[in-house]
Amino acid sequence: MSFDLQATKFNHFLKTSDTQFGFKKGLGCNHAIYIVRTIVESFVRKGSTVNLCAIDLSKASDKVNLHALFIKLMKRNVSVQLLDLLENMLFDCYSCVKWENINSDFFTVMSGVRQGSVLAPFLFAVFLDELSDTCNLDRNRFIVVYAGDIC
Repeated sequence: MSFDLQATKFNHFLKTSDTQFGFKKGLGCNHAIYIVRTIVESFVRKGSTVNLCAIDLSKASDKVNLHALFIKLMKRNVSVQLLDLLENMLFDCYSCVKWENINSDFFTVMSGVRQGSVLAPFLFAVFLDELSDTCNLDRNRFIVVYAGDIC
């Protein structure tokens, strides 16, 4: 089974807000920029002041609270089998620090999605998804997300 076919099988679990543009086929940074410009121009045309806040979350994937992520996945009705697989992948993780040719003792990694994993960007997007939906309910506040950047 090809990756695309498998990805299609899990799309409904990993679907994110329409204001998230990272890691989506056919969408990219230019789409996020277009949406932000459209929103700003609309308010300026009506004589309003617009305030923008941009946040770089590029290191935030290391800080994802895994218990909160699993609650969000359970709310999406992810199957127990997939949750078990993700639990084994995310919770049973150990690391050490290497400095020159000396390794530290191993320690348990307690948070974060694993960078380099094919699923990590999608899991991070799911983790952030409620943030987009909450603010976008208000007609005067919008959040646009592209990968590790929020505007």
